Formats: sequence, structure tokens, C-alpha cells
Amino acid sequence: RELRAIEDDLAQKVMQTLRRQQYPSPYGRNVQGQKNSLERITSDHIRDHYQALYRPNQAILGVAGKIEWEPLKEHVGNLLADWEPADLPAVDEGDCESSYIHLPEQSVQTHIGISSPSVPYSDPDYFQARGAVGVLSDGMSSRLFTEVREKRGLCYTVYASCHTLRDRGSIMAYAGTTTERAQETLDVMTAELIRLSEGIYPQELQRLKARVKSALIMHQESSTARSAAIAADWYYLNHVRSIEELASIIDQLTCESINAYLEAHQPRDFKVATLGEQALEVPIAIP
Repeated sequence: RELRAIEDDLAQKVMQTLRRQQYPSPYGRNVQGQKNSLERITSDHIRDHYQALYRPNQAILGVAGKIEWEPLKEHVGNLLADWEPADLPAVDEGDCESSYIHLPEQSVQTHIGISSPSVPYSDPDYFQARGAVGVLSDGMSSRLFTEVREKRGLCYTVYASCHTLRDRGSIMAYAGTTTERAQETLDVMTAELIRLSEGIYPQELQRLKARVKSALIMHQESSTARSAAIAADWYYLNHVRSIEELASIIDQLTCESINAYLEAHQPRDFKVATLGEQALEVPIAIP
């Protein structure tokens, strides 16, 4: 059912393709699997997979809310006492898919995905990258929103975000547009990604800081979101960042620090995925 649902969500379909282009197998795989593989799975396969891989090695439990730590720890220990660790198999990396993939689709829309290598969340420069991408995409005053949607009216939805794995990361950008305006949309998006290496400006950073800090405050009103953040921090960093620490990191961002990061990590080596009636011409100006 989930696989069939993806066929109706063309934006998700193109971004799943982009992930396979950006990351080697198995990291770029669709978590829902593939139809031919799912059809071959038996209950024995599932049982063997569970017994081999679902082990407490590096398992993380994040809890947030009004709790008493010692009783909670004792209760979890009792529940999982018979969960035994085991050696986990090494991950064999495959290859990434090609730099440009077009998925033919009879649709009035064309969906565009663009990615570029970046640093992972565990990297000391992650928030420099996050600041740069925020200028590109956070809010109605961001560059992509202004240049792609407001000035040219090329699409309704356009965004970019930082995507991270444990040891690698990327910038992922998306736009949904019409067939007639798809090529211009791709051209403008790639131009804005490349222009980012020229640096950001104080007013852009000021707006970004206000948005990010506001989002941090709102984030803490949900114990579900906070527990997920705790688990993610431990997974990526082996420690948990407090809200105060995150706010301090944001406060310390400057145009100089972000621009120095961008000079050393210019968006390049783009991967492009499109879905629609016509394939597009990937701009030759892409480094």
C-alpha cells in the first residue's frame, strides 16, 4: 500500500530518486522497499533479519516529559533485560546512481530535485551550512522563494534543506512547476545554489536567526519532538545538546563565518532528478 501511495505522490517519488543519486546503496534506498523485493519476502526472511539486526548494540531511547529517571530506567531495564547484543554485519556500500535521471510521467506538472554534497550534523561546521541553506530557503523572504516564486511566478512550492546521515550530508532542493516553465525553474534554482557561494548579507542572517530561534522554542512545547531530538543528538553526536546550547550556536553565527564556510564548501557536484512529460537540459554552468 505504501509503495502504491508513492505513485500518487510525485514530489516524494522524485526526491526518493534524488536520494539514490546522492548517496550510495544502501543509504539512498527507499525505506518502503521495492515491489519485486517485497513480493519475494517470506516470514522466515523477516524473522532472520530481525534476529540478526534488531539488537541493543547502539540502541537509543529518548524520553522527554514529566518523568522520574530512576524508576523509568529500572522499568526499561526489566522490559529489555533479555535483549542480547550480537555482532552486526559490516555495511557494503554500492554506487550512487547517475547525475541526471528523468522519470517520464504524463502529468501537467514537472517535479524537480537538486542535491549537492554538504557536511553532516556531526560536523562542527553544520550550523554554518544550516545558516547558508536557511538564507536560501527559510521563509517568504528567502532567496529561492523570492527569485523562483515571487519574481518569476515559476511555481507554488520551492524549498531547500539540509539532509544528514551519520557520516555525510547534502543540500536537497525541490520545486514543482508546469511543463512549460520547468526548464526556467531548473535554471533559476541552480543559479541560486551557485550564487550562494558569493556569500550572504547581514539582513538575511538577522531574519534567519529570528526564525530558527523561534522554531527552537516552539519545538520544545512538544515532548514527542524533544524526545526525538534527544535520540537524534545521541545518534549523531554521542551527547545531547540543550536548548540553551543550540540557541548559543545560532547566536554565534556571523556573515563572516558563514561566508568563510561557503568559500570552502561551494555548492557543486549537483545531482538532478526530474519527473514529468519532458526531460530537461541540465545547465552546463553547474560545476
